[in-house]
Amino acid sequence: MRHQWAMVIDLDRCVGCHACAVACRAEWQVPVNHDYDGYSFIKDYDQWLEVVSPEGGGDYRRNWVLRLGPERTSKGEIAFTFFPGLCNHCDQPVCVDVCPVDPEEREFVDFKTGKKTTMQIKATYKEPFYGAVLIDKERCIGCGNCVAACPYRARYLNDTLDEPKADKCTFCYERIVHGEIPACVKTCIADARIFGDLADPNSEVSKLVRSGKARRLESEMVKIGPNVYFMGKEKNLELLFKHFAPRKRTWEEVEVRARTRRGVLKMALRKLPHLG
Repeated sequence: MRHQWAMVIDLDRCVGCHACAVACRAEWQVPVNHDYDGYSFIKDYDQWLEVVSPEGGGDYRRNWVLRLGPERTSKGEIAFTFFPGLCNHCDQPVCVDVCPVDPEEREFVDFKTGKKTTMQIKATYKEPFYGAVLIDKERCIGCGNCVAACPYRARYLNDTLDEPKADKCTFCYERIVHGEIPACVKTCIADARIFGDLADPNSEVSKLVRSGKARRLESEMVKIGPNVYFMGKEKNLELLFKHFAPRKRTWEEVEVRARTRRGVLKMALRKLPHLG
C-alpha cells in the first residue's frame, strides 16, 4: 500500500473549543484583523447558514469548527455535536482536475528515505510520496476554479498575498517534514484529532479505519476518497452527513462560481486603500 497521510476526527471527543482553528491561524500567520467568514472561527450552525448553506455557496476556509444541532435524528434522538473541518486531501481530488495551469515536470524527494521521483504537476497537485494535496503559489493564477469545484468547501482565495491565490490546509506539510505533527492535532485539548499514515498498519489512524469505526464523509454523488475520517455516536454522524455530505458540481457551475468569486474579490480589493 502506498503511503497516505490521513486524519480521524472523533466527534464525541470534540468540545468545540476551536483551539485547532486558532492554531491553524497562528501557524499560517493570517493577520489578526483579516477575517474570512467562517475562517478559523467557531460559529453556531444557524449563524453559519447565513454564510454558507449545506448545499454550497458562501465563503471558503482553511480550518473550521461548526456547531451542529441540537435537532432530532431519524430515530427521534436529540443530537448535538461539533464539526471540525479541513481539506480532505482526496485520492481523486477534483481541484487538480479543474486547474487550468499547464502541467510541468517537477522532481520530488521523499524527506524520509531520500528517494526521488518526477511527475507532471499543475498549480494544484497531489504530492507523490505521502498524498498531501498542495498548491504551488508561484504557478497559481488565482482563477478560483479549484475553490468553486471543491465539494467540501475547503478552499478559498487568499487576498493577503500580493495577488490572490488559492489557499487551503496542507496537513501542515512543512511541520511534518521537520518531524512535527499538524498544528491542529498538537493543540487539540480533547485528543479528538488523530493523524498518521494509512500505510502503517501500526498507526492509530490505520487501525481505526480498518476497524470500520471511522467513516469518510461521502455521498452517492461524490466518492473521491477523502482522507479525513469521522467517528462517533451514530446520531452525531447522521447529523454530519445530513448537513455536510458533499455535492457534485457540473463544469458550468464551477465556471459560474469561479467568475463570481473573482469579480467580488476584485471589487473588494479596489476598496482597500492600502492595497491600491
